[in-house]
Amino acid sequence: MTDAAATPTGPLDGVRVVELAGIGPGPFAAMLLADLGADVVRVDRPGDVGLGVDPARDLTNRNKRSVLLDLKTEDGRRRVLDLVDRADVLIEGYRPGVAERLGVGPEDCHARNPRLIYGRITGWGQAGPLARAAGHDIDYIAVTGTLGMLGPDSDGPPTVPANLVGDYAGGSLYLVIGVLAALRHAREHGEGQVVDAAIVDGAAHLTTFIHGLLASGAWQDRRGVNLLDGGCPFYGTYPTSDGEYLAVGALEQRFYDEFVRLLDLGEIASARHDVGRWPELRSAVAERFRARTRAEWTAVFEGTDACVAPVLSLREAPTHPHLAARGTFVEYAGMVQPAPAPRFSATPGAVRTGPARPGADADEVARDWAVPSLNSEIREPCA
Repeated sequence: MTDAAATPTGPLDGVRVVELAGIGPGPFAAMLLADLGADVVRVDRPGDVGLGVDPARDLTNRNKRSVLLDLKTEDGRRRVLDLVDRADVLIEGYRPGVAERLGVGPEDCHARNPRLIYGRITGWGQAGPLARAAGHDIDYIAVTGTLGMLGPDSDGPPTVPANLVGDYAGGSLYLVIGVLAALRHAREHGEGQVVDAAIVDGAAHLTTFIHGLLASGAWQDRRGVNLLDGGCPFYGTYPTSDGEYLAVGALEQRFYDEFVRLLDLGEIASARHDVGRWPELRSAVAERFRARTRAEWTAVFEGTDACVAPVLSLREAPTHPHLAARGTFVEYAGMVQPAPAPRFSATPGAVRTGPARPGADADEVARDWAVPSLNSEIREPCA
């Protein structure tokens, strides 16, 4: 096994993070920090299987190391606090009050390490009527108005965007932003703090621009009828003759002119500024796209400023010439996966190790973090 601590890389090299194992946005946030060079130690629980993902293929646990501790025991709690002594950041995704009941809440941890950044990620937040209620990504983006604006048909159901908008965009990314900001404060003032990252807060924050459009009268409060939600015939997706799809984003006039020229759209192109004729324009565009395959249309628009791109599947995306040239995807240990992002000129991140196996790294962490209590850690076979 590669020793992550022996191969420093990334702008967060030297930052130590304790991740209390969970699912969804917490692990992804910790992965982001690990991708950027932080030494992330994940505290897994004996017998925990999460959502049933094979640990060897759970890519959100790449670049991390794992120890196995039972937080429901006094011994497990003590060892976690020993790690906290040596850490800069802790991340947990429990329901409000759970960490406190386990004895590893903010007060417990700050008593041991006042400079610690205590990052909490939940759906509803630490306070409010729903704070202790169960929920998932789809519930959080539903109440913020985010889900309600997604979908091409104002009379049809909203489109579910996997768990990207809530868990990861509104949750993980906001937690990481908060942790990094708090880390800077701690480095300058010697004061740790709690970062409360609620998915409802982040998902709502993502719609700030749309709220501005709504206030100015440039956005209708229903889906599928606006410029950016599929209601516009020159900003949306269209099927091709082979059942594949193209994405069109020809918003600006000069891009639209190039788009309709290459599509050979004819007089109907003038309907761009007449919302009442948008259905007619959409039908004309759809008819043209149905005349050729996705590959044929991709060749037509290649190298132009018409803002047309093929809609690729997850397996197709890594082979796209632009993404391949940039190394947007990498292969590590036989698994193709997105490369760390963003990129740094002086301190680039990298995929250094595959997914951490539960409990596999106790001896290394005990040595590197100078936490000898981990040497007597619970032992279970690595999955």
